[in-house]
Amino acid sequence: MGTPLSHRYTARVRFNSLPVAGAYLIEPEPIIDNRGFFARVWCADEFTGHGLVSEFVQGSIAQNALAGTLRGMHWQVDPHREVKLVRVTRGSIWDVIVDVRPDSPSYLRHAAVELTAENHSTLYVPAGFAHGYITLTDDVEITYQMSARFAPDSYRGARWDDPAFGIPWPMAPKVIADRDATYPDFRPQGA
Repeated sequence: MGTPLSHRYTARVRFNSLPVAGAYLIEPEPIIDNRGFFARVWCADEFTGHGLVSEFVQGSIAQNALAGTLRGMHWQVDPHREVKLVRVTRGSIWDVIVDVRPDSPSYLRHAAVELTAENHSTLYVPAGFAHGYITLTDDVEITYQMSARFAPDSYRGARWDDPAFGIPWPMAPKVIADRDATYPDFRPQGA
């Protein structure tokens, strides 16, 4: 007879607040044994318990061949604002978010984290945040879960090097879409 379920290990995740309102770096707490490890990366009950969105309606994968590939900064506006969960499944990225919610105490502030296949961490991007990243290695794969479907009419973007954001990227991009490189300057509310 096996060990009762109540005596088995329970995998959990740690919610680490970032310096912008409502954003978290979510780290798994793996259960390690001679087989390797088992870790939870998402749990609706734990997310709800932290006051976070726990319903996701769409998932995507991004693949990037070369280190120095930059994507961003992108977000969706009402009525299609979206929460994102971002996790790297191969390689590593420098992931950046900017609070573009005019009524937020962290308006126009940014946070950056390194997401890697090895650290298994997830970035929780609140609705109303611009998101972008630069790849730190070749052959990177990223998974996204979104709380709202993609809506082209609600899609917005700002330049990765927009002075309103002041993001200190770890390197200049080597590969970037024309659209991402040529967005107009972000206009703060009231400007």
